Amino acid sequence: MMLNTSQSECALYTAAQRSPETIFDDDLLTVSEVARLLKVPISWVYERTRRRGIDRLPHFKLGKYLRFSEREIVAWLQRIRGI
Repeated sequence: MMLNTSQSECALYTAAQRSPETIFDDDLLTVSEVARLLKVPISWVYERTRRRGIDRLPHFKLGKYLRFSEREIVAWLQRIRGI
């Protein structure tokens, strides 16, 4: 039987395999911080977390809160820009 896992669950699993020092090297960002970083409205960030496909913002939930890996956001931006 194959289990379905989301990208964020895979990212968390991968993070759990790393040492504690490297896990915390990657800053966690809030919705507001991502909006400020990308210079877009907060509503745009929420909309991109609900999308499917390549332009979906990588994120995960901590309880009811959305959080973003700064490293993943930078990689996402480079990917959609074709860099």
